[in-house]
Amino acid sequence: QKTVSDSEDYNDGESFTKVKSKKTQKRKRDEDGVNMDTDADGPAAVKRPQFPPISGDKLRGPDQMRKIPVPAHRYTPLKDNWMKIFTPIVENLQLQVRFNLKTRNVEIKTCKETQDIGSLTKAADFVKAFVLGFQVEDALALVRLDELFLESFDVTDVKPLKGDHLSRAIGRIAGKGGKTKFTIENVTKTRIVLADTKVHILGSFQNIKMARTAICNLILGSPPSKVYGNIRVVASRTAERF
Repeated sequence: QKTVSDSEDYNDGESFTKVKSKKTQKRKRDEDGVNMDTDADGPAAVKRPQFPPISGDKLRGPDQMRKIPVPAHRYTPLKDNWMKIFTPIVENLQLQVRFNLKTRNVEIKTCKETQDIGSLTKAADFVKAFVLGFQVEDALALVRLDELFLESFDVTDVKPLKGDHLSRAIGRIAGKGGKTKFTIENVTKTRIVLADTKVHILGSFQNIKMARTAICNLILGSPPSKVYGNIRVVASRTAERF
């Protein structure tokens, strides 16, 4: 009986008007929703906070300092190139720098004149790159350009070699008269330093990746001719992409 009464209710004219009212309600809801979105966008756009750039004085808390330890074999090069290192740090980055003879560290410190808070890190990376063995001119690129990085790894990290096997792996990376190292540097547009079993690479992220792959292949035993071919193919692909 209940089902019959329900069906009778649905057959009435009132039920159709209810259906119509539902449609109109839905339409009204959609319109309201659209209006609400536009209303919400309006005040949000107006209320979006506008913060002026903060001056260096407000950003600066206490003066920060970085220390870069200098190994004994880099004292003489540091002494010879001190003015080339000192000038860009003090004049361009507005930092203070000194070589502490007791602790044998290069100490870099911010001061009142320091404008950019990131300049301390740039200066520290610059000095660190020089200490690792890069030329001052190459290391200076870390100060001038933002997209440059420094990566270091050990030959034994790639493959645990010992004795003559380790010597031969380092020899394969360097090549006769440094030929292989220079070729990798020129093709990948990086700078490479071989110091004992350590390898230091300076360049952009993509270029470091190419150089690291080539060096790892040489360590694992690939002949230099095959490595040259591989990096030339990769370099030409990246050149086409850009």
